[in-house]
Amino acid sequence: MSAVHEPVEGWTPPSARERVELLRRTRSIAMVGVSAKAARPSNFVATYLLSSSADFDVYFVNPRAEEILGQPCYDSLADLPVVPDLVDVFRRNEDLPEVAREAVEIGARSLWIQLGLWSVEAARIALDAGMDVVMDRCLKIEHARFCGGLHLAGFDTGVVNSRRGPMI
Repeated sequence: MSAVHEPVEGWTPPSARERVELLRRTRSIAMVGVSAKAARPSNFVATYLLSSSADFDVYFVNPRAEEILGQPCYDSLADLPVVPDLVDVFRRNEDLPEVAREAVEIGARSLWIQLGLWSVEAARIALDAGMDVVMDRCLKIEHARFCGGLHLAGFDTGVVNSRRGPMI
């Protein structure tokens, strides 16, 4: 994690093994706060999640855009045509509790709060509803790390393997 954060009572950040298992169980992802601007981290993650490197159904939630990367945007999580397995959040810290409440209301199973973001209140809302919670981690970096694909984004993983197939 990138910094020391206020602890969430009764919760420990998931281990690498727990994060990879969460990703293995995930088939659909709703990205809340994805940006149409190519230079924004959310756009970079969206591009990766839509690529052949990741095998997810991806839905974008951004009420200010009709379409991003050729995909339709929805005004809210409640407007999605499916209940996503995982809600990936790119919003300001003060917005996180409301996004967590929306994720609970629609029945999502996991709340993933992006790198640099942390909200005890949002985590508590999700945890009390029985959701898995990850905070201050990048979904793209984590997925690529577990699949040995960080090099696709210009990072050297330092991992040498026979690549029998992806871990996920």
